[in-house]
Amino acid sequence: MKQTTNLGALFDSRRAGQHIAFIAPQDGGGALEITYAGLSERADGIGRALLARGYRPGERVAILGRNSIDYVASLLGILRAGLVAVPINFKFPLATIDNILQDSGARLLLGDGDRLAGPAPSLARVVFHSAGTDGLDAFLDPGELTPFAAGPQDLALLLYTSGSTGMPKGVRLTHASHSWVVRTRLANHELEGERVLIAAPLYHMNALALVLLTLASHVTTVLLPQFNAPDYIRAISRYRCSWLTAVPPMIAMMLQEKTLLQQSDLSSVRVVRMGSAPVNDSLFKQIAQLLPGARIINAYGTTEGGPVVFGPHPDGIPTPRQAAGYAHEQVQLRLRDPQGREGQRGILELKSPGLMQGYHQRPDLRPPFTDDGYYITGDVFERDDQGFYTFVGRLDDMFVSGAENIYPSEVEHLIEQHPAVQQACVVPVADEIKGTKPVAWVILRPGQQVGVDELKAFTLRHGAPYLHPRHIWLVDSFPLAGTNKVDRRALQLEAERRVNQPGAPA
Repeated sequence: MKQTTNLGALFDSRRAGQHIAFIAPQDGGGALEITYAGLSERADGIGRALLARGYRPGERVAILGRNSIDYVASLLGILRAGLVAVPINFKFPLATIDNILQDSGARLLLGDGDRLAGPAPSLARVVFHSAGTDGLDAFLDPGELTPFAAGPQDLALLLYTSGSTGMPKGVRLTHASHSWVVRTRLANHELEGERVLIAAPLYHMNALALVLLTLASHVTTVLLPQFNAPDYIRAISRYRCSWLTAVPPMIAMMLQEKTLLQQSDLSSVRVVRMGSAPVNDSLFKQIAQLLPGARIINAYGTTEGGPVVFGPHPDGIPTPRQAAGYAHEQVQLRLRDPQGREGQRGILELKSPGLMQGYHQRPDLRPPFTDDGYYITGDVFERDDQGFYTFVGRLDDMFVSGAENIYPSEVEHLIEQHPAVQQACVVPVADEIKGTKPVAWVILRPGQQVGVDELKAFTLRHGAPYLHPRHIWLVDSFPLAGTNKVDRRALQLEAERRVNQPGAPA
């Protein structure tokens, strides 16, 4: 059987040696640091401890906690020992966490003490940042570990997607698939000479894939426990971070910190990689004004298909601002409608070595693969004449209003063309005549004022009549889901409440 690289051993601790791998600012002030050599020793000690206590390759070990050096070391140790890491979103309800632990078959739970108090009381657990007998330091078995020789089908990660309803789906990811992802990104020299800032949660593919890449790139990463706009700004300034990964709501919250921004030097930033949603023109211009030396990337990826999907145009043609890019040279892409017809607009299907094995124990779900091996993303894209792909919307988010198919992103882009608007979120609500109708939540740019009636009139002047939002509410911020994406479900429920409430404001 052909062997592949163990995903937990993608960096050379001998070459990186005493170079700092992670700087982890602490809530109470100060920061923890660990070198590549120290991180490798800690990961080996965790892997050895797992095997010494009878856990066998292929068995599951869950992680429940905020970002930390212990989190990363545990992840690497689990992988090096050949066990399967199950990072869990600690913002899930307790019942959902219990269901994931049961569904995954986890035999051990590692994480923050305050997170471990509730779930699965009978499950063995190890506590991060604890000096007690149940702490990670007491658990360690110091010494060198020969990493498990992973085969092409050996599972490395079981990531549960953050679905807004129902049981999250367990995505099965192999050592081979994500070793390919790391090697492919390394070949592009994405992080060469950079200092990376990560505040997105490690239980999500965005941050998890990036941490593996930073390690393989032998760069220093500043790792925040979780996102907080003031802490994020201070970390950029204090540690001279040059490469950021973010989602639009994170940047929007940064922009609200006007006083702190005026006091902070952010000139070190060279790259801002935006994910989860395209960057609208208003936000793009604000980022460019805030970080004039930075290149802004509209990134795209999925847990199931990985982050290697698009790249630059082979002829050097600049990527349009709203586009995600050109098909990566090692990835096959096509757009098809629900009837299977290919065209310039349709559901994105992709095939690459980075695809998942499938969903864990979900016979109730139709496998999201075509007969010829393409992953059906469920995301609708358009491809222009030069081959650039632009995101239109999630097929699941599309709704019908008076026989017209509407993607929320279409209405959002329309509203965001107004110069006073920073960001919009559009959701459907029930309507007796149309079936459903679009309504909108809007955040204005700092210092801007505009009335709801003016915004409605603007959308009617610049877009098709069926696209205009029947209600608009101005807010200072949007609720966020556990991955820092906008929580559309929460906004939809609140919109329905307001629309159905007599005398609700338009």
